[in-house]
Amino acid sequence: MPHAGTHLEPGHRVVIVGGGAGGLELATRLGDKYGRKGVLDISLVERDRTHVWKPKLHEIAAGSMDMSAHEVNYLAHSHWHGYRYRIGEMIGLDRARREVHVAPFLDSEGREVTPERVIGYDTLVLSIGSQSNDFGTPGVKDFAMKLESQADAARFHEALINACIRAHVQQAPLRPEQMKVVIIGAGATGVELAAELHRTTREVVAYGLDGVDPGKDIKITLLEAAERVLPSLPPRLSAATEQLLSQLGVQTLTRAKVARVAPDGVELADGRAIPAEIVVWAAGVKAPEFLKDIDGLETNRINQLVVRPTLQTTRDEAIFALGDCAACPWVGRDAMVPPRAQAAQQQASHLFAQFGRRMAGEPLQDYQYRDFGSLVSLGKYSTVGNMMGGLIGGSMMIEGIFARIMYLSLYKMHELALHGAAKAALDSIARLITRRTEPHVKLH
Repeated sequence: MPHAGTHLEPGHRVVIVGGGAGGLELATRLGDKYGRKGVLDISLVERDRTHVWKPKLHEIAAGSMDMSAHEVNYLAHSHWHGYRYRIGEMIGLDRARREVHVAPFLDSEGREVTPERVIGYDTLVLSIGSQSNDFGTPGVKDFAMKLESQADAARFHEALINACIRAHVQQAPLRPEQMKVVIIGAGATGVELAAELHRTTREVVAYGLDGVDPGKDIKITLLEAAERVLPSLPPRLSAATEQLLSQLGVQTLTRAKVARVAPDGVELADGRAIPAEIVVWAAGVKAPEFLKDIDGLETNRINQLVVRPTLQTTRDEAIFALGDCAACPWVGRDAMVPPRAQAAQQQASHLFAQFGRRMAGEPLQDYQYRDFGSLVSLGKYSTVGNMMGGLIGGSMMIEGIFARIMYLSLYKMHELALHGAAKAALDSIARLITRRTEPHVKLH
């Protein structure tokens, strides 16, 4: 059922917190249509200076993608698209005053750039995304890396290069954990990272690190507590993925519950010890801790804000949530909308349309999730996936070049929303040209 809308007056303050796929697309589209004309006052609160599409982080970590060629500078982007960029991290909310509390922003040397402050709003959109859920597993915080941000991906890549160089120059035999990578969690992130690492580690060694034998010294192990890899996707997709990973030499261990992460590896609940120099935690997600019951808003057990089908929070009609931080009902099914990039993009488009309805004083419409399927990229080797229901009346397995094109199209849709057709096309051409003249793997 449509819900009552509120007519928006000129100068209505819209604050969007989180510059991920959904938040940045919404800010861009609202800014282009309403911000430039001064109809709405639109602000985007984000702690990073640049945006990178989160599904690309595994490529940055592996070194197969140049981050500078894909990142979007928030300050410049906001100037060209009619919204304000407010640097900082949200730490609190005052619903009575309609204010967002933002932490001080410090530079890399710990000096204050902006003080703690409050930002007033008339409509608030929370698009804060998610973070890894370690389920309280001992040692994860101290000894495992995560891939939640650009900084995490860059840190992993540096550790990987350092591990290769260290092994190349040392005279003593390799320790049991050296050149071993364990990835905990065989969801999309873990699987994609494993496939990318197989290729990039061999290319790194080919740059003159002949003291390392890739086939003998480098070992990648993928752990999954469930019965199969990609447990949330159809079994046929899991089987095809596991077969390809095996062909690449990636060891996959299912029904492998992690008991502890140690400085030199991982201990499983059944007593097995797996040596590793680098451990990556990619199992489970949750919304940030500070969202838990924030100023009386309803949240679930993983800190997601519970929203109505209109994407409004259940206890405050002036606050909306989208993307991974929102627990949104899947209309027509007894399920919640899954935390995928395509869902955040759809919700941003839906919410943009609802602002038009609100401007006209019309009632809000419910968001209906459209499942375009799941695609997992295994680097240059393959892309496998399933294309779902509403598109073809069933479920069909797709593989090879067609799947790869569909995987890339999701990112192209994101670029189109941010830059428009002309710039997206020019950027693609520029990347094709530079790809032919630059190394395939980044060594910095």
